[in-house]
Amino acid sequence: QLQLVEAGGGFVQPGGSLRLSCAGPGFTLASYSIGWFRQAPRKAREGVSCISRIDGNTDYKDSVKGRFSISRDNTKRTVYLQMNSLKPEDTAVYYCAAASRTFCYLNERPYDYWGQGTQVTVSS
Repeated sequence: QLQLVEAGGGFVQPGGSLRLSCAGPGFTLASYSIGWFRQAPRKAREGVSCISRIDGNTDYKDSVKGRFSISRDNTKRTVYLQMNSLKPEDTAVYYCAAASRTFCYLNERPYDYWGQGTQVTVSS
């Protein structure tokens, strides 16, 4: 099965930026809609952003609109999540997921494949 790999997490101060990447070595990510999810300690996993396979349409959680941007580079078989103006409440493990659906969703039920996650910590 497709196994996704996330990268780019780390420690930043409030107001800083990070760019996360999601890749599926040996697989074609262009065939899937891709979602970014995150889970903070003692909280449920939530959808952050997603990008559809068929038309590249995107969606964002309300609290990250205007700060986060999702994009796809099919030549590199990689999906990115650019995160700007980071806040302490953005601290979480971020997961990349792939769905064999033509459109993307911010709930996790349609997603078939998941990465191991990358830690993002926003703190002074």
